[in-house]
Amino acid sequence: MLNPSSLPQQFLAVKDEDEEFIWVGEPMFWPFLFTGIPFLVIGLIWGAIDYFGFIQHLGKPENSPPPGFIIPFFALHLFPFWGSILNMFRLILVHKNTFYAITNKRLMLRSGFWGIDFSALDYDKITDIQVTVNPLENMLGVGSIHISTGKTTSKGSPLADHFIAVSNPYEVFKKIKTVMVNIKTDWNYPNKFRPEDNPGYNTKYEPKK
Repeated sequence: MLNPSSLPQQFLAVKDEDEEFIWVGEPMFWPFLFTGIPFLVIGLIWGAIDYFGFIQHLGKPENSPPPGFIIPFFALHLFPFWGSILNMFRLILVHKNTFYAITNKRLMLRSGFWGIDFSALDYDKITDIQVTVNPLENMLGVGSIHISTGKTTSKGSPLADHFIAVSNPYEVFKKIKTVMVNIKTDWNYPNKFRPEDNPGYNTKYEPKK
């Protein structure tokens, strides 16, 4: 278990009295920022099409609509362009507030742009976890863990929570799986009901009273 003095103060604010932290990590900066690149590329392409296809021709009198129309129109139409740039600045600010944790009760995600937000994933709600390592993460020795809890969008598409660009992703994955299996097993067959000679699953989870 981790020493409480090594934990981010904000985690201590939401920690249960009998909760113990097994692992705490944070995303590496460049791979975390890289998650905004696909949106940025789309935004830059969109902006180039608007500029070379329309805006640069507006200087000709016969092609110039009234300013009262053209300015608000392109301010809205260029949203993918300036929105993608603002998103990169948002990721820079979010990174310094982002931490992940594994405890003996749940997974915790700390993040936030203007303030600090927390989300918790109870082990019994987790339906699937996966590890992915993209080329940039592979070069830097990090990876991302995707955690599914069965949540979906309004259109039915699956939603997942993510530990993005964490060091030693396979070790973190194994820690989550170990605690998850132990706890789910204990809920199904609590330690106090196991005989001394138990042929079933040999869990090491020992909840404190």
